[in-house]
Amino acid sequence: MSRKGLHLLVLGDSLSFHGPRTAHPADEPRLWPHVAATALRGTADLHAGLGWTARHAWSAVRTDPRVWVSVRHADVLVLGVGGMDSLPSPLPTAVRELIPVLRPAALRARVRAAYRAGHAAAATAGARRAGGWPTALSAAETVRCLERCRVAVTALRPAAPVVLLLPSVHRSALYGGVHPRRSGHVAALRAWADGHGVVTVDSAGLVAEHVLSGRGNPDGIHWGWPAHRAVGEAVATVISGALAAPTGGCPPVRPEQAAVPTGSSTPSDPQALVEGSEETAARS
Repeated sequence: MSRKGLHLLVLGDSLSFHGPRTAHPADEPRLWPHVAATALRGTADLHAGLGWTARHAWSAVRTDPRVWVSVRHADVLVLGVGGMDSLPSPLPTAVRELIPVLRPAALRARVRAAYRAGHAAAATAGARRAGGWPTALSAAETVRCLERCRVAVTALRPAAPVVLLLPSVHRSALYGGVHPRRSGHVAALRAWADGHGVVTVDSAGLVAEHVLSGRGNPDGIHWGWPAHRAVGEAVATVISGALAAPTGGCPPVRPEQAAVPTGSSTPSDPQALVEGSEETAARS
């Protein structure tokens, strides 16, 4: 199949295909991967799933023949995963993912209801412990899986720049409004990116005001169209810079997309705002 223009291979989580109310087909033009591709006069192949961590992305790269097709044409690899990894996870991810296969249906419904009812309380209580609950994926495992994705794609497409979205923020009731280990994941991802010529985009800085003010999806996690547009335009900007670098790929110094002003006194960790307000409310 003939393809014209720059081609983006995007590995994403649900932030890449959820809009202000619901999920959308992967080719919805208002989603940030397509906003970025349009700005670059190219196209994007989006491979993503609900709740995807970096481990899910690596599994897709290894086993999904649709991803293999995208790799053959990729001019840029965009890693939009790693944010889900940093969320508190009172239950191991593997256990949570078994809920949909429970039988009979009545048992599945009871277990799902109990999980949802207890998750926020457990996450909030865990945040008060030193270090909080374990996350959906450890920072070290996230980095390991992202590196495998990078190596697998660039082995076949060595000139392709690699772009990483850093973890976003949330005000989700399901997670009790807390995100205690986000900063540790961000630090680990930045260190990995610095060491491998990966360009980063600070999605939190771009969407924090939108999400934390309640103007995003009512679930408190996903974004409205203004946030998708802001992130897509930022991704396009850093890709343009990477492609224009003298080396022909990613520049040696990481030109991280600057955060937009959010009114926070701690712009480096905007999640601290919602942790403080919602955790205090939960304790009262």
